[in-house]
Amino acid sequence: MTVILNLLLMAIVGVLLVWLVSQWLDVWTRHGKETVVPPVRGMSVYEAEEVLVAAGFEVCISDSIHDSALRPGQVVDQTPKANSTAKDGCMVYLSINAFTPRQVLLPALTDISYRQARSVLDGLGIKNVRVDTVPSDFKDLVLSVKRDGKRLMAGARVPVTAEIVMEIGAGLPEEILNNEIEVDSMQIDTTFTVEKLNLF
Repeated sequence: MTVILNLLLMAIVGVLLVWLVSQWLDVWTRHGKETVVPPVRGMSVYEAEEVLVAAGFEVCISDSIHDSALRPGQVVDQTPKANSTAKDGCMVYLSINAFTPRQVLLPALTDISYRQARSVLDGLGIKNVRVDTVPSDFKDLVLSVKRDGKRLMAGARVPVTAEIVMEIGAGLPEEILNNEIEVDSMQIDTTFTVEKLNLF
């Protein structure tokens, strides 16, 4: 009889503990307490933070882009989405328009072809590129890279919105190239004639 009574008491205590733990978890996780997430897209990050904190949420800036058409610090996206429901105190992640343009490191761009250099700049996100042609024996070879009139060396840090000026070689004029071809032809013909004469 005592054993049955002890087993019964253990079962009651077990059920009571499970119930207490579930109640504690509900309080800890704020189960059933949800709030509508306010829309903050288009606001400045400071305004958005005030609105979200006032609604009972925490705020984290998770990502940034750079779009010259938007205001610096403007919220461009949010997670959870606007007007969805989330638990009180949960984190709302914001993506904002950066206050300054993204910076990139330039690799070595000289002594390679213009096409290669332009491909590298496109890959880095630099689109504002101007080309100046300068006298050189080597056509389309990048001779220097400049920004604001100053030469940029490999490893220079520049914003992706910067204007980059590439100086590329113009190559030899056509008349010089034609003269060289004519001279080469004359040398070949002369050599051939001498060789023919030596045969007799």
